[in-house]
Amino acid sequence: MDRDPDQGAFVRVARLSELGEGEVRGVEAGGRRIALVRLGDTVCAIGDDCSHDEALLSEGRLEGEVLRCPWHGARFDVRTGRALALPAVDDVPCYRVRLRGDDVEVAID
Repeated sequence: MDRDPDQGAFVRVARLSELGEGEVRGVEAGGRRIALVRLGDTVCAIGDDCSHDEALLSEGRLEGEVLRCPWHGARFDVRTGRALALPAVDDVPCYRVRLRGDDVEVAID
């Protein structure tokens, strides 16, 4: 774990070269389940548990920049974690991501 005083502790969770464009992958870091989403050269990281019924969002379907829950269809913005559609009304956590070479790292505060 690498700690940046301005951004918290970063944990390596994947390799960029192993994430395909539009791929969603569930990972664990710092005891948290996180859904990684690759959008071009950007990787987004949000909480993997749907705020409505705790389904794994990483098993859902990506529609542009929106991740749809596989159980009841709630939708979340992968850039912010914001809940966009019922039945979810609560946002999911959004994590800072940095790329160091081929490593994808997520900030765990």
